[in-house]
Amino acid sequence: MVSKQKILIVDDDNNIAELISLYLIKECFETMICNDGESALEAFKSFSPNLILLDLMLPGIDGYQVCREIRTKSQTPIIMLSAKGEVFDKVLGLEMGADDYMEKPFDSKELVARVKAVLRRYKPVVVEPEESTDKVVRYDDLEINMTNYSVTYLGNRVDMPPKELELLYFLASSPNHVFTREQLLDQIWGYEYVGDTRTVDVHIKRLREKIKDHDQWRLATIWGIGYKFEVKDK
Repeated sequence: MVSKQKILIVDDDNNIAELISLYLIKECFETMICNDGESALEAFKSFSPNLILLDLMLPGIDGYQVCREIRTKSQTPIIMLSAKGEVFDKVLGLEMGADDYMEKPFDSKELVARVKAVLRRYKPVVVEPEESTDKVVRYDDLEINMTNYSVTYLGNRVDMPPKELELLYFLASSPNHVFTREQLLDQIWGYEYVGDTRTVDVHIKRLREKIKDHDQWRLATIWGIGYKFEVKDK
């Protein structure tokens, strides 16, 4: 028997949380509800969810802090829920490590579709058989390993969420090839992704904060088009 995927629902409005839970149970998910940030962090350890639906406005520890705490130890997908629809709030949520952001009020079918889409994109680290071929890209002072989801830069391990790593790996795998924002959305987030191209810009910005330009390579912006991993001729 295939075990159900588990969704942790964190919202201080229990009526909304119960309604979300009903939608997800109908789609054969197992759910747990928390109404504050502190209990959410405890439930994360005990429930071990496959995905978290996280409201931002929580009593005590807010959703941003909950996301930050979880990201220090896990890459479990997080979809933020908020009545705040400003670009700043969405960007901040993504910069904290969220995989998606939904503005309240939302349509139940769209919520379920986004949950399924994020779960499809998320690939937890799995120990592969010995005969499997490692997916690794190497440049001077940089190694991106998709087999164990790790990045080593200047000899040090760099922590980053799955989508940042996948974006960096995809670009670095095709050096000097220019990709539009739409192409990157399709490749990394999937055609089901309900969002806009600013998501790509946010992730590129976060990558540049962690991986600085090198003498031999850099993440380059092609104005009006998109991005490329530029490699200089030696």
